[in-house]
Amino acid sequence: MITFDQSNGIDMNFQRRKQKILDKLNNAGEVDVKLLATELDISEITIRRDLNQLASDGLLYRTHGGAMKINPLARPHDFVNKAAQNSMVKDNICREAAAHINDGDIIFMDCGSTVFRLCQFLKNKKIKVITNSIPVVYELQNCAVSLNIIGGEFDSDRQAVHGKMANEHIARYRAGKAFLGVDGISANGLFANSELEAGITSAYIDQSAYTFVLCDDSKIGKETYLKFANLDKVNAIITNADDAKLDCFKNSALTILKV
Repeated sequence: MITFDQSNGIDMNFQRRKQKILDKLNNAGEVDVKLLATELDISEITIRRDLNQLASDGLLYRTHGGAMKINPLARPHDFVNKAAQNSMVKDNICREAAAHINDGDIIFMDCGSTVFRLCQFLKNKKIKVITNSIPVVYELQNCAVSLNIIGGEFDSDRQAVHGKMANEHIARYRAGKAFLGVDGISANGLFANSELEAGITSAYIDQSAYTFVLCDDSKIGKETYLKFANLDKVNAIITNADDAKLDCFKNSALTILKV
């Protein structure tokens, strides 16, 4: 029987489930919704609700079909849970992006939440990643990937390094490919919500032989605070947007990779 704290309506059994879920995460590193539902003898709907609550509290990293253990000191939960939003779409986009990355490549990765999810598909690739993203560095440590960490001013909200020194760091290197996010992209160009974001994205583009923009359909046709580049500065876009939204690019040379 489900019991409630009558003073605030909280399901008291949640506290017991929470401890069991966290114990399993500590032991195994990840949990699966179906297995948890069987082991705890409750519905998958209840488990998903529990995991979502624990994710919002910063206690785990929500994935499609389950959850993973996080290190709250290395990856603050606000960023992690942003990365977990719309995870299936982001993972489809990143799976396609990973198909364009080969052993020996040197690539740029920015601090976007979609680009972060590319990490899981790269760990067995013998590549060099140049990044300003602290979560990307954390995720790709101790695997086949070689890391070059950009220096500069730390932005705690974005969990990334930005600023003049960061841009100058990037200017010292060349990459064959860049995998970047934007706040908006339309036939009129690329858009950002801040000058810092615009500056570092532009630096990546300038030093990359081929640039991929990774974005879900919510970014297509969107024009935000600052236009920082024309559309012809990037080569390809990987997105889940439908043909109607993508029609705005029909007169451009942009390669569209749909997932």
